[in-house]
Amino acid sequence: MGTMTLLAVPIAQTRVENALVAVESASRQGADIVELRMDYLEDLSSECLGRLILAGKRVGKLILVTCRDQMEGGYRPIEQSIRREILTLALRQGADFIDCEFRNFQQYEVGKPILEEWQRHPSARLILSAHNFQGPFEDPAGLVNSILAGCPRAIPKIAYTARHINDCFAALDLAGEYPSAIVIAMGPAGQITRILAPKFGSPLTYACLDTDSTTAPGQMGLSQFRDYRWNSIRSDTRVYGIIGNPVAHSMSPILFNTLFDAEQMNAVYVPILMEGGYSEFSDFLNGLRSRQGTYGRDFHGFSVTIPHKSNALEYLLRQGGSVEPLASRIGAVNTLRIGYGELTAGNNTDYAGAIDALAQVLGTDRHGLHGKSVAVLGAGGAARAVVAGLCDVGAKVTIYNRTQEKGRLLAEEFHCRFAGLLPSTQVPDEIVINCTSIGMYPNVNDMPVSPDNFRSGMVVFDTVYNPLDTRLLKEARSAGAIPIRGIEMFIRQALAQFWLFTGRQANEEIVRECVIRSLSKTQ
Repeated sequence: MGTMTLLAVPIAQTRVENALVAVESASRQGADIVELRMDYLEDLSSECLGRLILAGKRVGKLILVTCRDQMEGGYRPIEQSIRREILTLALRQGADFIDCEFRNFQQYEVGKPILEEWQRHPSARLILSAHNFQGPFEDPAGLVNSILAGCPRAIPKIAYTARHINDCFAALDLAGEYPSAIVIAMGPAGQITRILAPKFGSPLTYACLDTDSTTAPGQMGLSQFRDYRWNSIRSDTRVYGIIGNPVAHSMSPILFNTLFDAEQMNAVYVPILMEGGYSEFSDFLNGLRSRQGTYGRDFHGFSVTIPHKSNALEYLLRQGGSVEPLASRIGAVNTLRIGYGELTAGNNTDYAGAIDALAQVLGTDRHGLHGKSVAVLGAGGAARAVVAGLCDVGAKVTIYNRTQEKGRLLAEEFHCRFAGLLPSTQVPDEIVINCTSIGMYPNVNDMPVSPDNFRSGMVVFDTVYNPLDTRLLKEARSAGAIPIRGIEMFIRQALAQFWLFTGRQANEEIVRECVIRSLSKTQ
């Protein structure tokens, strides 16, 4: 198989008619291997097996037959003698791969018949697997060595549940040391091991047809692999990602991978689900930096989202990394760069996204915002970044916030004005920026202020970007004000991050189209 990593799609249907349909679907969606999970079939027979193998061959796909032991993730209990017979029968009927649990294979009555049948079909491949759904194996390398010692021609498969992103290091280390092995960290935290399988030259990894047909925790759909430019990943591919909790619904992976594709860059952007606090965050970055001699050197940067922006800043300060001065004032870093020689630098592009979006609508640059009167609604993290950026360019900022003490402290820190709650009549400011989450999906009818505050010519900027056009913006438009959608801030902070990561100017229209397309799927 060389270094090409193949995508195997499990066919996990209880009825053979449905399984035949699923084989066709897997073929259309681009699967390389069809894995026939015989432990799911209610009518488990040699005839059903033969029909499914023939269906896979007919559509030109490689066939992997598995009849999983329930103790290692099987769907239903099946006697060991029957599972053994299914695997030997699969070899006789032309399967390209069979998968047997290593624990069972070690038993004479299982391993001997399989080996004897395999010798009659030497072109087929035998996968010897081990699964731990509780957590990592104590000695995964020792387990691989045991498999290879017992059967040198076998493909070892090690799959365990990653309880945290830092549990993935054992899998990535193992994949680097044993490129002939299939190594998977299961669960949401382990998805990076599935995406990066081609980087290590793994023989194969697994994808599901859809979210209703997963056979292991954290299994991703075929379409998701396409979003990660999976077929383009090589051993020298540069890796970027987003660190946060949650990250499953982030637009950043599809956005950055679309840009990498447009720029024909050898890079991939992956999700990093980071549970915990500073300790776990620092363990992850230190883990990568300690592996600069191997795959760690290919990790070059991360977007950082909630709740880890302050952890990113603290990490840089403790490690002596470079921090953008305004990011220090804001108290948050949303962009981390890991350079050669383990140098780490941090920036905050949230404020830049807001300021640049505002300047463009006004037909000026950042300096053109000097002296503009701006009402900022809110005093949370988004407001803090926006206020810092506005004050940095000399705008006259007034903060309005329901929690008086929080708003007053933010105003004192950045030497601007705090005015409590917005008045029910028109505010005197030229620009109003909503930095609260009021009006965000699903509460789309909520507004942070009364429409009576708007007037013709005023600029109203809503940092909420789902929905694209919030009620706040619709009311502002009706009053003759100039609306700015929240996606403009997201787009410009992403453009700034892309430049920091790559030194290239991204195509703004590609970014906008990608963001709007992604948001339209959630509305």
